[in-house]
Amino acid sequence: MTLTSKIVTGEGCDRFEKIPVQIYATPLLAVKAIAAEIAATIREKERTRQACVLGLATGMSPVLLYKELARMHVEEGLSFKNVITFNLDEYYPMPRELEQSYYNFMHRHLFDHVDIDPANVHIPDGTLKIEAVDTFCRNYEASIEAAGGIDIQVLGIGRTGHIGFNEPGSLQTSKTRIVYLDDLTRKDAIKDFGGRDKVPTRAITMGVGTIMKARRVLLVAWGEKKASIIKTTVEERVTSRVPATFLQEHPNVQFFIDEKAASELTRANFPWLVSDVQWDDKLIRKAVVWLCQKVQKPILKVENKDYEEHGMNALVKRFGSANKVNIQVFNDLQHTITGWPGGKPGADDSTRPERAAPYPKRVLVFSPHPDDDVISMGGTLARLVEQGHEVHVAYQTSGNIAVADDYTYQMMDIAVNFSHYMEGNTPRMEENVTRLKEIIDNRPTGDNEPGELLEYKGAIRRAEALAACRYVGVPRERVHFLNLPFYETGSEKKNPLGPADTRIIVNLLEEIRPHQVYAAGDLADPHGTHGTCLEAILLAYDEVHDKEWFKECYTWWYRGAWQEWNIENVDMAVPISPSELAIKRQAIYRHCSQNNGPVFPGDDPREFWQRAEERNRHTAYLYDKLGMAEYEAMEVFARYYHEKE
Repeated sequence: MTLTSKIVTGEGCDRFEKIPVQIYATPLLAVKAIAAEIAATIREKERTRQACVLGLATGMSPVLLYKELARMHVEEGLSFKNVITFNLDEYYPMPRELEQSYYNFMHRHLFDHVDIDPANVHIPDGTLKIEAVDTFCRNYEASIEAAGGIDIQVLGIGRTGHIGFNEPGSLQTSKTRIVYLDDLTRKDAIKDFGGRDKVPTRAITMGVGTIMKARRVLLVAWGEKKASIIKTTVEERVTSRVPATFLQEHPNVQFFIDEKAASELTRANFPWLVSDVQWDDKLIRKAVVWLCQKVQKPILKVENKDYEEHGMNALVKRFGSANKVNIQVFNDLQHTITGWPGGKPGADDSTRPERAAPYPKRVLVFSPHPDDDVISMGGTLARLVEQGHEVHVAYQTSGNIAVADDYTYQMMDIAVNFSHYMEGNTPRMEENVTRLKEIIDNRPTGDNEPGELLEYKGAIRRAEALAACRYVGVPRERVHFLNLPFYETGSEKKNPLGPADTRIIVNLLEEIRPHQVYAAGDLADPHGTHGTCLEAILLAYDEVHDKEWFKECYTWWYRGAWQEWNIENVDMAVPISPSELAIKRQAIYRHCSQNNGPVFPGDDPREFWQRAEERNRHTAYLYDKLGMAEYEAMEVFARYYHEKE
């Protein structure tokens, strides 16, 4: 299997990394390598008439791996008849029939698709009475020993550094036991349970000591959300505060991660510290910005000795002097700044991020949820309208499950009270509201929300989105509610993206034929909807890439709801004045159902307007410290180039 070529490999990595790490361009490439190793072990054990004992993990990270193993069973004849499995963990208490049950998960994703003997499947039992748990755990350990020990242990990793459910503070010698879950672990599980109060507080887990006895350990991790803990686990010292660091002492461990999960490793983040690199303009900018922050100087004040003392003498040699490097990076960064995100008509646009012509432009802003547009680029949105462009906003999903039941009660009470001032349908209104309230009161924990209730919640979010658009000047006829089908399940578990989703995007693109598209590149949202919505857009691009209008269309990716672009990734920076920041805040306020504690807040307890303003002000602060003009705030964008452009 070929490793990705985008990140430094080789001996230099060993100076920083204490665990072997293989980095792949995509999770799919990684799981093919892991599945091939597991299959080879199964077949070798079968050849020698031995059982192959696998330790298995749950969660989203190994789903692709299990899909690949199931495919190998069907298409390549990989048999699981000689396989014995032991799962890492299970929530407690947890009925097996619930969707969130790891028993359910394993059968749904693997066991129901292969020829494994059910008697060879071992999963911690979340249905036990509490007084029976300790005996079960001792027997679980004994069963692993009786099977000959684990040949290959598959692991994921939590953001606390837990492996299995061994949370911070777990001992390296710990065995299978019942544990309390860390607060961050429970936050991450909200997306699966549909509410914090529904997430179990305990779990049964294999111990760190049990995991460390496995003859081979394979850990998988995907995405930016895992980048920080991967760096900590791989590069920092062993500590019980991060149980995954114990793997540094395992004699036969391998991490398989994608580029996003690798993004904070030294070899990815600061590759010039690891080995010789191929310098391009973005990497030069990244290195100089890093150096400026290290020496606390603006770009034009950095000296030769600063480069030399921080391992960047190669850049000085390349340019001839620090001053020449500085001038290039200063100009490069300065040219990202524009007060005309749609292009300035009649201006020389040779060093501007956007074209002067055509003017006005047709602009299409995609928003995954009905508030991401104003949270992430509300100032730019208002500026585009003010500067005369034809601005359309497309809300890709209804966002209906993010409306709290209590808030829905409040809105229904308002509707009933208002209806008393109207003639005619008051009894029917009250009858409908009473029925919806009964649905809320009687819905069992964990059940999907019924369609009638979701329609009402969706109406709330549509009204809020229209109010925000009205405030920034986008007329009703240019607001599009797409309601992509993948989202409409009534729960946090979404359907796979399908042709119907892509077709809706294609039809809108063909209708508007935009000169500019803005889309959410913020893939760190806790529910994954942003990533799916972006995928839908890119699939639609595959269908329209040969259209003449598309060849003249620029795509800009925004962030801001959950994270912000790093300076080295910025292609356009739009300064936001104090008054424009106030407009943005007021537009966010229009999304009342998401204020005073949203249903899915992620890790940041602040209101969305507070998060957005902090990020926007911080970006302006960074530009200021690098020697650019001082602004109140900035919204920043990265330009996307479609692979077929």
